[in-house]
Amino acid sequence: MKQDDIWDVETAQRYDTPGVGMFAPEVLDPTVDRLAELAGGGRALEFAIGTGRVAVPLAERGVPVTGIELSRPMIDQLRTKADEATIPVIAGDMATAVAPGEFTLVYLVFNTISNLLTQDEQVECFRNAARHLAPGGRFVIELWVPELRKLPPGQQATVWLCEPGYIGLDTYDTLRQHVVSHHFRFDDGREARLGRSPHRYIWPAELDLMGRLAGFELESRHADWAGAEFTADSRSHVSVYRRTGNR
Repeated sequence: MKQDDIWDVETAQRYDTPGVGMFAPEVLDPTVDRLAELAGGGRALEFAIGTGRVAVPLAERGVPVTGIELSRPMIDQLRTKADEATIPVIAGDMATAVAPGEFTLVYLVFNTISNLLTQDEQVECFRNAARHLAPGGRFVIELWVPELRKLPPGQQATVWLCEPGYIGLDTYDTLRQHVVSHHFRFDDGREARLGRSPHRYIWPAELDLMGRLAGFELESRHADWAGAEFTADSRSHVSVYRRTGNR
């Protein structure tokens, strides 16, 4: 599965779910509040900006936002909500593409760094963030915690969400730190629609080391955007890194 095949026209057209899911106010508002605070009145760069779920409301708060996005169909969907003058977007890979200018904030939301399938690419993503940041600037990553504690011997999959019309499960390759997310959507009929996406999972400690290699130090880590305490039972985290070293 290539990223271009996953983030195609069909996916882009059904990605937005206004008012519910990732677009629900209780999910989106704390995200935008925290990012606006971290931007500190400066410019923000979103890696993998997608259809602008976060960038559009953040720009509406008065934060100048630029994006980097690999998928042309996702950029096209964003353009139905904001033009190039409002939110400029550079087409390219978040590990290598360069946006003009300097930023006080670079951010990656909703597990997107795990779309890079090798450790080297993930390290380069940190380095690319540092390349764009002013001294003291911040790089923010929202990422899930691998659920390996749920895997008994001999079992390769975990069900992470089961609700009416949807089942989500992950299959793990623990040798390569790879996971494939399977999304089953169905109604009252006999057939279901399956979507799949590959990822490389990252432990928080490994993420911190990637940051150090790129000249960052961990400033804070919470379990969500509202600042809940991160514990051993947290399923995800929002980690804020401050650029301290050379790019």
